[in-house]
Amino acid sequence: MSESKIEKVSVVVPLLNEQESLPELTDRIEASLTKAGYAFEVIFVDDGSTDDSWKTIASLQQSKTFVKGVRLRRNYGKSAALQEGFELATGNYICTMDADLQDDPDELPEMIQMLKDGLDLVSGWKQKRYDPISKTIPSKFFNFVTSQAAGIELHDFNCGLKAYKAEVIHSIRLYGELHRYIPLLAKWEGFSKIGEKVVQHHARKYGYSKFGLSRFVKGFLDLVSILFVQRYLQRPMHFFGTLGTVSLLTGSGIVGWLVFARIFLNQFLSNRPLLIIGVLFMVLGVQFFSVGLIGELIIKKNGPERAHVKEII
Repeated sequence: MSESKIEKVSVVVPLLNEQESLPELTDRIEASLTKAGYAFEVIFVDDGSTDDSWKTIASLQQSKTFVKGVRLRRNYGKSAALQEGFELATGNYICTMDADLQDDPDELPEMIQMLKDGLDLVSGWKQKRYDPISKTIPSKFFNFVTSQAAGIELHDFNCGLKAYKAEVIHSIRLYGELHRYIPLLAKWEGFSKIGEKVVQHHARKYGYSKFGLSRFVKGFLDLVSILFVQRYLQRPMHFFGTLGTVSLLTGSGIVGWLVFARIFLNQFLSNRPLLIIGVLFMVLGVQFFSVGLIGELIIKKNGPERAHVKEII
């Protein structure tokens, strides 16, 4: 394997209506990685822009051979855009960054060096941010909850500036809003060497932010989804069976007490709504068990999940 291949870096940049910033961003990435001595490519993914972003990318591609462009038919979201860029990336190290010039390309060489020193993934941490409080406060809360739920000590899951070894990216697939949870997805695939670097964050120079508060709601829903899928996809009965057991025992306890009260304490049940609640818990318990069994049958039919082999000697 040639030295240039070992040192090749792919920079994937998803974008939506960022035509003004693209030429300057390209020049800064080129200057940073050329100075560090890397062979590199820059992959711009136009996620349904309505301005002249694609014309700008095409113009850059004509003058700079390291530029590649992907144009999506419509706005699919950041995760889908990143996935398309990842599939085109040919470098041994893959970096991502936003196109709005708030991420600093001069951070890339040091982040790549951290990968070469042994880390699988390096996430940027915008310790000092130039965003309105309407974004910073919800972001801090989101990052705290995500860190606790995922068991990964990162301060900024939302930071677009990240660096990965290629095998990390090729082991996962993004959709929905999962771009925030690449560290979590990587950890579940066995890439546990995850680091963090404080990075410079700049005020937006052109345009406006394309993300609103709704991204945090969608983000939390995706977090719940991937936590459930990763933990119980191959053993649905463990989840639904536990719920069914608790529900069935609760309902049986309530009904048992009411039967005892009717027989031995001569209490009438016609005016006791507790009877309906007890029966409801028992019915729910049976339903949870049924869902768990159906899930197990589906798993058996499709076959168990195959393990990913890390190394053979």
